[in-house]
Amino acid sequence: MIAAIDSKRGLGKNNQLLFKIPEDFQRMQKLTIGHPIIMGRKTFESIGRVLPKRLNIVVTHDPLKVQEGLLFASSLEEALKIASDNDKEEAFIFGGGQMYAQAITKADRLYLTLVEGDFGADTFFPDYSNFTKVISEEDREEGGYKFLTLEK
Repeated sequence: MIAAIDSKRGLGKNNQLLFKIPEDFQRMQKLTIGHPIIMGRKTFESIGRVLPKRLNIVVTHDPLKVQEGLLFASSLEEALKIASDNDKEEAFIFGGGQMYAQAITKADRLYLTLVEGDFGADTFFPDYSNFTKVISEEDREEGGYKFLTLEK
């Protein structure tokens, strides 16, 4: 799973990300390129396009216009199977709140950007207190955020 969250686990507001941090986008790109990303329909619509150089899998009961690099699944389980069939190494849950909530018990690694403060979110990342093993932690004091990679 990969996400940027505030101090209260806030993810987004009005179907938009809370943060636009260039270094976070660069990190996300570096980590996810070449791997499947799984997201809900609202997240895909908020992005507005297929993210290049990775298989985009959208979980929806109402498939959108077919596009190159885009597959649809009717459930998280189906999306995970599609991802596994395409990449044995790693796949990413990419959002939004409902997808994270469904996937938190299935995930084994979290790539988080933790941003200091409360940004008034209306969508939240689930409790991740079971992820106690710190793989890496990089403070970005000048930006008020840090990168954290955790495992169960």
